[in-house]
This record gives sequence, C-alpha cells and structure tokens, in this order.
Amino acid sequence: MESKAIVARGPFSQRKWTIEQVKLREPRDEEAIVEVVASGICHTDLHCGDTGADEGVPAVYYPRVLGHEGAGYVVKVGKAVTKVKPGDAVFMSFAACGACHVCRSGPPSHCINAFNLNFMGEPVFASSSGSASNPDIGGRFFGQSSFARHTIASASSLVNASALHLTRSDLALLAPLGCGLQTGSGTVLNVAQAGPDDAIAIVGLGGVGLAAVMAASRIAKCKTIIGIDRVAGRLELARELGATHVFDTTDSAFGELVKRVKEVTEDGAGVSVAIDTSAHPGLVAAQIAYTRYMGKIIQVGTGMPESFLEVHMQSFMVSGKQYFGAIQGWSRKEEYIPQLVRWWREGKFPVERLVKMFAFEEFEDALGSMGQGIVVKPVMVWEDE
Repeated sequence: MESKAIVARGPFSQRKWTIEQVKLREPRDEEAIVEVVASGICHTDLHCGDTGADEGVPAVYYPRVLGHEGAGYVVKVGKAVTKVKPGDAVFMSFAACGACHVCRSGPPSHCINAFNLNFMGEPVFASSSGSASNPDIGGRFFGQSSFARHTIASASSLVNASALHLTRSDLALLAPLGCGLQTGSGTVLNVAQAGPDDAIAIVGLGGVGLAAVMAASRIAKCKTIIGIDRVAGRLELARELGATHVFDTTDSAFGELVKRVKEVTEDGAGVSVAIDTSAHPGLVAAQIAYTRYMGKIIQVGTGMPESFLEVHMQSFMVSGKQYFGAIQGWSRKEEYIPQLVRWWREGKFPVERLVKMFAFEEFEDALGSMGQGIVVKPVMVWEDE
C-alpha cells in the first residue's frame, strides 16, 4: 500500500521532519492497517523526535514515524486479529504483551515488555523509491506510529470503537484519548482513586494536567483542586475547568510554593494527592514537601536520564507518604476509553476545551504551538478521501 507519513529523519528543531510518500509492508498476523483520521500530539513525540540520535537517550533513532494518539478506521487485518475487522472505527493507544504477570494482574501500561513494544519499534514504512518488502523507516511507535495517512498497528494497541457510533469528526476530536487525556484523568480516578474528601495538586497544565483537573472537578468532585504552571493562559483555563486555586511558578521559590499550597488546604496540612507531569526534580521535591502525612505523590512526567530526586529517608518513612510512578493512568484501555467517550457526551469531560485542529500539512505549526504553550492539545487531521 502507498500512503503519506510525517517521517522524522532527525530532530524536529533541525527541520528534519517532512511529509513523504511511503509504502507499507503487509500486516503480520497480529497487526492491522488503519486509515488514520487524526492524531493528537504529545510531548513524548518530541521527547523521542527532537533529540539527537547521538545523545544517548534510549529509544531515539531515525528515520521513523512517530505519533501515538491516533484514531481512524481499520482497512485490513492479519489472520490472528479478532478484536477488530475492516471498517471498524478504532482508537489507538499503548501496546502491551498481555502475557506477563503485570498484564495478567495489574495495569497493563506497566507491562514488563512495554519499553520494547512502545519505544523501540521496527521498520514498517519504505520510502517511495524503496521496496515495501524491505522497509527502512521505523514504525509501531507505541504500537501504532499514527503520524501517517495509513499505518500498521499492533492489535494490542487498538480499541474497537464501532459500538460507540462516532462520526469521523468525533474521532478527530477524541483522538487524544489514547494517551494524554486517559493519562491525566486516569491518574486521578484509577491511580489516586480520588474523591470528594481529597485535596489535589496538579503540576503542569498541559493536556495531561488539564485532563486531571477535569476529572478531579467534574467526576471525582475533589474539594480542593490546585493547578500549578507558569503559563497564564493555562492557569486561567484550569480555573474555568474547575480548579479552585492556581499558582504561577514563574517567580516562585521552593519554600514559597510549599507555603502557598499548604495555606489553601484544610488545617494547613497539605494535599492528599499530588500529581506531577513536569518531571522537574525541584517541583517534585516541592510536592513531597506539601503533601500531607499518608498522602500520595504520583509522578506522571518522564524525567530525563540525568534527573534524580533526593528524599530524606527518616522523615519520609515517618510521614507514611507514598511516592511512585504511574503510566497511562493505569487504564485498561478497552474499557476506559469508551468510558471517557461517555463522560464527554454527558458534558463531564469537555475535550473540545483543550483541542485545536490542524491539517497534517501544518504539522510544524501544530508542534510549535504546543512547544510555546499556545495550544494545549494540537490534533492533526487528514482530509477525507
């Protein structure tokens, strides 16, 4: 099959991403070809696509097709695929092996094979002058590589949406459910299991953080919701979406931020749940400091290889606090993404407040607007053929 894709042949900031004519190899037994309607852009796409291949960051290589918040329609399936059929609407999300002890008993986003399945990929696409039987452009990023008009996706990444009766426009709007929006909301609802008695602080008000604000306000109904960022527009949007307090970290010292958060919580004890999307060690340290005894500090942001955190062991033990990481909101995506769609229809999860649509040909503007904090969640859309 011939199609188009955004091929990263080097870092985005070096203008080495271009739309190219490509050829897809045939799907294997456990794969499907998907016509992509739209794909959201996540910071992880830049994490893996705006870093030099010689900088020693795991999972960075070129050439490849990125993208991991795709939605579209199944075109063809491998002979072992039973969960979808040609014509089905699908969301694309993370890949998991389904067989390890974590997949069997815990959240599959922490699959012990997740790194290889989601980040390492393999050749899927060939340039127009090459042979589809001998592809040389990496694909299957998060099992999908959705920055393409057509892509090969792992069956484990697919969520069948045919029973949801979504229009093509609905699929485009909701494409980010596959990663960022399920991560933010799921961290509140599935990981923290927050409720009306909780005071929650969310650091970083991008797509993940604002999805967490919406879930905390409109679904969990937390009593105190604190949004923390340094972009004024995002702080204001957080208020509109339900944050009870917002703090700008632009000129805020460590001690001042800790003091301000504690001041707005009951008895000055601090928050019961802190969610970090920044992976900035100083901000994570502040969260540990302003979280109350027996509270949870949940790291969602991906730290760089040189990032470390110091914890005073005795006081941390005495406080009974928990600091741990969570991926993809611990969601079981086949059930959780349809639930997010239902909440969207009920007005509890207003995805449209976060999204701005771009044509795929405008990918440089879309990525730039996210990097500058102008757009929370850019979504790139292919025209209907």
